[in-house]
Amino acid sequence: MFDGVARWWDGFELWLAQQWFPAQFVLVMAVLLPLGAGLALLIDRAVGVMAHRISRVREGTRQWDRPS
Repeated sequence: MFDGVARWWDGFELWLAQQWFPAQFVLVMAVLLPLGAGLALLIDRAVGVMAHRISRVREGTRQWDRPS
């Protein structure tokens, strides 16, 4: 299985390296921009969930119990 993926990747990499540079740029950006945006959204959601959980825990403490 891994050999098939490695051969496919080698072929794709060779094909991409032979393309005109502006075409390479467009193809790489067509993959990297959505991937980066998706990863940023995932990280944002994870941080938001953790912040919400932490704020719920802090709301449970009384005001005079909080350190100043």
